[in-house]
This record gives sequence, C-alpha cells and structure tokens, in this order.
Amino acid sequence: MQVKETKAEGLSREIEIVVPASDLEARLQTRLFEIKDQVKIKGFRPGKIPMSHMRKTYGRSIMAEIVNQIINETPRSVIAERNERSAMRPEIQMTEDESEAEKVLRGEGDFRFTVAYETLPTFELKGTDGIKIERPVVEIDETEVEDQVKRIAESARTFQPKDGAAETGDRVTMDFVGKVDGEAFQGGSATDSNLVLGSGQFIPGFEDQLVGLSAGEDKTLEVTFPEDYGAEHLAGKPATFEVKVKAVAKPDEMELNDELAKKLGLESIDRLREIVRGQIESQFGQATRQKVKRQLLDALDADYSFELPSKLVEAEFQNIWAQVTRELEQSGKSFEDEDTTEEKARDEYRKLAERRVRLGLVLSEIGEKAGVTVSDEELQRAVIEQVRQYPGQEQQVYDYFRNTPDAVQSLRAPIFEEKVVDHLLATVDVTDKTVSKEELLKDDEDEAVAA
Repeated sequence: MQVKETKAEGLSREIEIVVPASDLEARLQTRLFEIKDQVKIKGFRPGKIPMSHMRKTYGRSIMAEIVNQIINETPRSVIAERNERSAMRPEIQMTEDESEAEKVLRGEGDFRFTVAYETLPTFELKGTDGIKIERPVVEIDETEVEDQVKRIAESARTFQPKDGAAETGDRVTMDFVGKVDGEAFQGGSATDSNLVLGSGQFIPGFEDQLVGLSAGEDKTLEVTFPEDYGAEHLAGKPATFEVKVKAVAKPDEMELNDELAKKLGLESIDRLREIVRGQIESQFGQATRQKVKRQLLDALDADYSFELPSKLVEAEFQNIWAQVTRELEQSGKSFEDEDTTEEKARDEYRKLAERRVRLGLVLSEIGEKAGVTVSDEELQRAVIEQVRQYPGQEQQVYDYFRNTPDAVQSLRAPIFEEKVVDHLLATVDVTDKTVSKEELLKDDEDEAVAA
C-alpha cells in the first residue's frame, strides 16, 4: 500500500492511498479459500469447487466487499500512523471512471482513492493557578420557604358554594367565548372553567370585571392582550369575552397543618417544608452552578487561542442556527423583532460556535490528561433520566437507546464535560459571595446559551 500526502494547509490534510492490484488479489484469494468449504454450487461437491470457478462466481462481489473494508478501515489506521486525529469523519473520494472501477473489481487494476480531513489542533495546556471564581450563593430565608408552602396550600384549597356576588379570592365557574374583531379565536373558549379571582391567571382586566357577578349572570368583558403576549396574532389586540357565570364558591380557611400535608400525601407539615426547602436549594444550586461554570469557561476561553477545524465549527453553527430559527418560527417573530438582522445574528452565533468548539477541545484535552472517564453506570443513569422525561412512552424511549448505540454515546459528552468542570473547580481559587435571589437568577437564560 502506498500513502502520499497531497495537501497540508493549516489543519486541512489530503492523502492519496493506492492499494496495488497484487494486494487486492492476495486478499481475494484468502477470502475465496475461507469460503470454499461453505459454498454450494450445483455440480460440485462441497470443498471440491475449483478456485477458478469460485473466482468466476464470487470474485466480483467479494472484491467489492474488500474495497468497502479498505475504505472503512484504512483511513483510520493511516491517520493514526501519522500521529494525527481527524476532527470529523474523513471524506473519501474515488474514481468516477466506470472502466477504472471495473478493473479494480476484476482484480486487474490498483485501487486508488483520496482521503480529505481536518486534524484536531495540538496545543499546550496551561495552568489554572491564576483562575479566580466567585461563587454566588443565596441564604434561604424562611419566609421564602413559607411563601412557597402557602402557594402549594392554595392549590389544594377547598371551596364551598356561595350565594351572592363574587369577591376577590372566590372561585368562579364559567363558560366563555373570546372574540377578536368579532371572530372567535382558537383557544379562546372554555366550558366549566374555574378561576380564582385575584390569582392573575387570566390576562389583565379579565378577573376584575368578574367581581360582583353572581351565578346565572352573563357579561361581555372588554380586555386588551398584552403587547408581549405569547401568541403574536393576539398580542396588543383588543378582545371581548362573552361570559356566563355558572357558580360562585368561597374558599375554606387555609391552615398550614399536618392535615393539609396529609391531603398532599405527606406525613406532616414539617415534611412539606423540608421538601420545599430542598426544591429551593436545588433551584438555587443549579443557578449557582451555571454562573460558576460560565466564569470558568470564560477564563479558559480567554487563555486559549488556536486554529479550529472549520468543518467542526460549521457543524456546531448549523446546530445552533437550526435551534435559533426554529424558536423564531415557533414564536412568530423575526430577527428585526429581536433588534438585529439575520447577517448580524449569523456572525454572533458563528462566534458562539467557535467558542463552543474551542472550549470543547480544551475540556476534552484536560479531561484526557486528568484521566476523567464516564462509567457504564453513569451512562445508564443518564438513559433512565431521558426515559423519565417521556411519561407513557418509557418503553419506546428505552428501546430506542438500547437499539441505537450512537444515541447512548451522545449522552457521554455532557457527563464528561461536567466531570471535567468538577475536576477544574477543585484546582482553581473559588470564593463564595452572598447575593440576593434576584441577582442569582437574573440572565440565566443568556448565560446558558453562551456557555
């Protein structure tokens, strides 16, 4: 086999590989000998078929298998022998001349093909001694826990039928039909809908106009959808709702006690408070982790600058761009609505793609040098977590992961990254800073995208 480099520009490589006809012939003879005792040809006893006849019958198809095997295995081994790592699957180019291809399949010509790929960049890892991380933490106030417990209690509150006009805090059962420009719109009608007045569940102005109505009364409400309403075709538009009040109920007294907790399936109100505190701690902990990770990645991004594989960047950009355009389409918005243009957005997200690729390579190198690995048990837990996200479809999702090894492996990357982040956080200077809940939670969405 002959290997010749035909291109070496930056990270781009192209090599020409030639497998002589004599090598192909040797492989073909070996393969024919392996199967001669297995095949059956009319007129010949098993194992007694002449090799010339074997070749005539099976030679072309076996040679095609040999060529495919060479294409699948040789580029990887050649790249490894060159002490290089391909950033993505190499591109294989073979002759388009049918007569040359036919010669190869007949064993009369050399098999010649080119392999084009980009190498992963090499760079020297830097120390982390100078990285300083400020970890924002929130001291959980008992009033925060109590407020959430009360909100849970509100959701479990019972009501009793009431005669007379509805007041704030009462529950109204009603039918309604919403109209814009005199036409009913999708999702704007309901039957036997329950609404606690003052809960803020409906658009501004809706609940206020129900105060004072009694069971059996009808009223046409006039409201205006907020400018930032989720459905763009309704945002900012005036609307009417024809409402028929069917029942009014007043709330029972709400007491935060063990009886309330038992209605929720818990043994005591203290257990409810414990669960709520744990949920708050988890929410704050995730936000803290996100901000700490963002600081760490920013520091790494500032420390490293090297040429990136263009195809790897392009693939990452296409993934990001597909998500961005899909979200815009779903929201019914345009780039102009986001105070930008498509060209500026492309530039911004391409830079984000470059950052992600660069940091991915850095984290991968750090993890490899530190011996970070992902165990089968960790992968299995990740699969179970994915399955739980699809209630009612658990078996289908589990079967998908069981039958799709690449899908399981796709879960490895985020686990590996988080373990490398943990490894780095143990080596850098981290100091805690007490912040407010609002400060901790602000801008989390933007930071998640940038990370």
